[in-house]
Amino acid sequence: MRRSLQLVLTLAVAVALGFWPATPVASEEPAAAGVALFDGRTLDGWEGSADWFRVQDGAIVAGSLDKRIPRNEFLSTKQEYGDFELRLKFKLLGKGANAGVQLRSRRIPDHHEMRGYQADLGEGWWGCLYDESRRNRVLAGPDKAELAKVLKLDDWNDYRIRCQGRHIQLWINGLQTVDYTEPDEKLEQRGLIAVQIHGGPPSEAWYKDLVLEELR
Repeated sequence: MRRSLQLVLTLAVAVALGFWPATPVASEEPAAAGVALFDGRTLDGWEGSADWFRVQDGAIVAGSLDKRIPRNEFLSTKQEYGDFELRLKFKLLGKGANAGVQLRSRRIPDHHEMRGYQADLGEGWWGCLYDESRRNRVLAGPDKAELAKVLKLDDWNDYRIRCQGRHIQLWINGLQTVDYTEPDEKLEQRGLIAVQIHGGPPSEAWYKDLVLEELR
């Protein structure tokens, strides 16, 4: 009993003198650095058709739930980026909705399409890395069963996109869906970022909280 009392008194003195924390201190992950690509109010810094892109409730809304989308449409940044980490939130609405985020891409002259990597969105495409209007195929993709456990349909989800050198990584809601290294050293690894709505049935793609950190 005397030994227990002595131990309690020793610990109390240690806490009082600051040698021992009174309560455990949880480690905090540092907040994502970077700059906002979208100000939540206007489409300043972006280029695309006003017929298919608008700002609503602090988000970029692509497409329409009232009419079919006749072709792929893209809203792109005016600035180019090479190595970066991009974080954003997205949700898709409408049966058959399909969309994506273009990376290191270029507009095709005198055409509505863009050419380059796309972080894909939509049934059967969630979390895939697709090569839009270039090789026209999926380059890498997730375990669909694992992704289904974390994906929130018709609701906001987190997309994390990291491009460094020829290495491209994608995460949805913390689950890594792509870890891809480009084998073709001739392909350009710099370009525009864009948000897309795919041609098809009435649907909308919502994007918000787009924050980009350039990597050095």
